[in-house]
Amino acid sequence: MSDSKKIWFITGCSTGLGRELAEQVLARGERVVLTARNPERLRDVVAKHPDTALALALDVTSEDAIRKAVADAYARFGSIDVLVNNAGYGYFSAIEEGEDEEIRRQFETNVFGLISLTRHVLPGMRKRRSGHIVNVSSVGGLLAVPATGYYHATKWAVEGFSESLSKEAGPLGIKVIIVEPGRFRTDWAGRSVIESKTIIDDYDATAGERRRQTRAYTGTQPGDPARGAAAIIGAVDMEHPPLRLPLGSDAYQFLSSRLDELRANFEAVKDISMSTDFPA
Repeated sequence: MSDSKKIWFITGCSTGLGRELAEQVLARGERVVLTARNPERLRDVVAKHPDTALALALDVTSEDAIRKAVADAYARFGSIDVLVNNAGYGYFSAIEEGEDEEIRRQFETNVFGLISLTRHVLPGMRKRRSGHIVNVSSVGGLLAVPATGYYHATKWAVEGFSESLSKEAGPLGIKVIIVEPGRFRTDWAGRSVIESKTIIDDYDATAGERRRQTRAYTGTQPGDPARGAAAIIGAVDMEHPPLRLPLGSDAYQFLSSRLDELRANFEAVKDISMSTDFPA
């Protein structure tokens, strides 16, 4: 195995984008630490790549589990060159319908788990003055729609955290990539999604309609996980990778429209904004 081959650590490898990414990286001859809450679901992948794949149990909401997984990765492969924070899930609920336990669990997985794992991996990258942190956000990290306000809140947190990290760690040789998938044909809106048990009729035309639309298109999303995974690998291979990587034609369109919307908003209140400085 050439020393130039990278060592990847990927969370959320049971299904979808995480599993596809792990399989493609292994097919390139690189080494991968695959993690999932139930590592038995990764056994078939490891069986095909016994020398270069390591499956670990990891619940990203557990600090002890994170610490152990990072230590086990180092014990097997000696370092972590690419961390992919992919673990996460959706929660469908109007803001008022949200349940405290589910809201907190969403943040523990999508935000605090990502932060904790990143902090455990950074010292090694900083010492080597090299590495990649790939944080899987969403188009929902830059815009918001009804029914997924708490999910958006977690992904907006990932955006801010990642952008600050890129400015702090970039001068040390550590590259940060924020992946912004649109609608991909994964379990995100299917098996993996959580919905609030509370339903308030007054939100049926907004949050309720969004839920119905999501159920209707599940299984027909335009995004291909295999092509999405290949795009992430391509970005990591770049000498100067982009800070943000939108994935999917819908992602590009949604985010381009979002930029136009923000510009129009700012221009509409420009005079008010400029009026709040101290007089010259």
